[in-house]
Amino acid sequence: MNLKKLVLMGLAAMMVFGAAGCGSSNDANKSDAKTQAVSGSITGSGSSALLPLVKDAAEKYKAEHKDVSISLNAGGSGTGLKQVSDGSVDMGNSDVPADTKLSKDQADKLEDHKVCVMTVATIANKDVAGQVKSLTRQQLTDIFTGKITNWKEVGGPDEKVVLVTRPKTSGTRALFKQYALNGAEEASNQSLETDNSGILVQSVAQNPGAIGYVALPYLINDSTVGSIAIDGVAPTLENTYNGTYSVWGYEHIYTSKDPKPAVKSFIDYILSDKYGQRIEELGYGVSSKMQTKEVH
Repeated sequence: MNLKKLVLMGLAAMMVFGAAGCGSSNDANKSDAKTQAVSGSITGSGSSALLPLVKDAAEKYKAEHKDVSISLNAGGSGTGLKQVSDGSVDMGNSDVPADTKLSKDQADKLEDHKVCVMTVATIANKDVAGQVKSLTRQQLTDIFTGKITNWKEVGGPDEKVVLVTRPKTSGTRALFKQYALNGAEEASNQSLETDNSGILVQSVAQNPGAIGYVALPYLINDSTVGSIAIDGVAPTLENTYNGTYSVWGYEHIYTSKDPKPAVKSFIDYILSDKYGQRIEELGYGVSSKMQTKEVH
């Protein structure tokens, strides 16, 4: 092989290598630019049970995506689903499937992102929870439908039962009705009715004889109220996973079928392995750990 041919081969190799190197660099730069380029606003409303998780995720997401603003409100699953359906918000957070609150046509236009499992716990004022550790499902139903009006009827103090209730738009109420009250419609107490879970816990803590129900995450660092077992089974993640505690449901974030880039990026972040480790820390369940085949 002559010298001229060797030189030409060397130049060709350098050009190929250089082109490949430039291509890799450009691809990496494009990828980085794409990651950094996420911007815009995200709005969400709905389930107060899911709100702590979504707010926590939003705080961590915004630390990595400075050009994205996220505004979140509660209001109840029904409200969130209605608002995402009519385009008022980008995300509708719900404790129940969309077709339980919307028409089939409306629900079919939405995308369901199932993010975690939520356990619902019965809570009571400490003067009650100190004596009533567990209620049968029938006793619980009789209390929430107004048939039992004094705690002494179930082994508690001689005090009037004070219901702290949720509005009919509440997904948590729908879950509790189906899986704790055997489908019975609970009585309403307009003076203490709220779908704000934080306010509900405060109301139960401040009113002697009060009883209500709340998502387990609201009890993680709260000692102002006591939880009550159902048929001797405590509302814990372990009991939810193994199927012995039945008052739970999947938590959903609904979006349009074609959400804007910032919304898609945020949903992807919540569903990522990176954020997944936070789910149990916040008191929610990991869907893959469920040992029961029942779909809530």
